[in-house]
Amino acid sequence: MHTDNKPRLERRSAILKLLANRTQDLLVVAGLGSAIWDVETAGENPLNFYLLGAMGSVVPTALGLAAAQPDKRVVAFTGDSELSMGLYSLATVGWRKPSNLVIVCLDNGRFGETGGQISHTGVNLDLAGVARASGLPSVHQAFEESEIDNLRHVMLKEDGPVFIHLLVTADMPPVNMPIRNGQIGLTRFREALLGPEALKE
Repeated sequence: MHTDNKPRLERRSAILKLLANRTQDLLVVAGLGSAIWDVETAGENPLNFYLLGAMGSVVPTALGLAAAQPDKRVVAFTGDSELSMGLYSLATVGWRKPSNLVIVCLDNGRFGETGGQISHTGVNLDLAGVARASGLPSVHQAFEESEIDNLRHVMLKEDGPVFIHLLVTADMPPVNMPIRNGQIGLTRFREALLGPEALKE
């Protein structure tokens, strides 16, 4: 939930720092809009899985991927409104407790894709509080750029499930759209993760 007495991060800069020098065993799931554009700006990578039109599905998808790939680190990038639409998924993450799952929520307190109207987190919804109440053992909030280096270590190394709540400005950097064909994106991701043999199944 936003409070007027706290600073806010510039979201794209924060994501670029979190994904700097990314290792090839990191699997990224990103939700429609800002999260996808920021992850794509951080670098084209076949191990990025984008959910362009499935609002509310990022955390459930990342949870399934973390369960299927327990030896891989899975990071879900989502916005506050996207996460709010699938809020029940946080309770499932808290129940299942996958140690290899990280959720990074970019919270600008707005419905960014429909005109920037005030969202629930801009009024009365505390997503970090929901994550704690759901039983996630590692919940972090950040409001300042100086906190990002430590959060990058948390994202890559701390046992999960981890919830990272970034309070960001409502600014909208330029759109950087990835491949929009879902089948192409899925095929590319499966081949990068499982090898060419996966495409023969």
